[in-house]
Amino acid sequence: MKKAKIHRLTRKWHRYLGIILGIQFMAWTVGGLYFSWTKIEQIRGDDIRKESPPLTLRKDLVPPTQITRELQRNGSIEKFESVQLIDILGKAYYQIVYKTDNKKYTKLADAESGVLKAPLTKSEAVELAKSRLTKVAPVESVQYLTDANGHHEYREKPMPAYAIRFGGAVNTTVYVAAELGTIQSFRNNQWRIFDFLWMLHTMDYQNRDNMNNWLLRIFSVFGLVTIASGFLLFFVSYRKKKDIQGSTKRMPV
Repeated sequence: MKKAKIHRLTRKWHRYLGIILGIQFMAWTVGGLYFSWTKIEQIRGDDIRKESPPLTLRKDLVPPTQITRELQRNGSIEKFESVQLIDILGKAYYQIVYKTDNKKYTKLADAESGVLKAPLTKSEAVELAKSRLTKVAPVESVQYLTDANGHHEYREKPMPAYAIRFGGAVNTTVYVAAELGTIQSFRNNQWRIFDFLWMLHTMDYQNRDNMNNWLLRIFSVFGLVTIASGFLLFFVSYRKKKDIQGSTKRMPV
């Protein structure tokens, strides 16, 4: 193939690939800048989150085996996944996760009396969310969620849950799992920007976190081809320019 034809085809492919990939490269660059210039603690809401107080096993607490045996007598439980001691508004509870018919269920039990507790009410969830904030903020709204699609900011989290939106300087939505009795996540505007840019970064427009999707693979390969065509274009253009200059020097005066 003649050099002129190679040069022309390389320039054509480089131009078209540059147009196709330019927008995505811009998204990767903007996302990278945002990721590197923001603090992950602020994105996660850790800067306004108060950690749950530590709990210790006391002699006056009911043994968890007593509660698990009672649950087994009252229902068909395949196996217990976990038993944790958690704090709910200053009181100790056992959070018992078990599996039945290949589905996970959760029960809360008073660690002092062994009595089972119903899932958190709206008022309990609000008070729990307030107790985990380092700042005082007004409650703007409370929403009870039973389902969330793949684009929701509370996706792939335990349901049902309360979405408690705080205003003021906090400006954060706190999600509390009703059956688990625990706070699952803090979501603020910084996190939402991060989530959107991360979606563009991974090119996973469904679940955000699939780094092995074919669209990302194809664009990555196209990116390498674009870079390679740029190098080839440089060397082809350089040799062509050098040949022209050599021919000019050999011309008689």
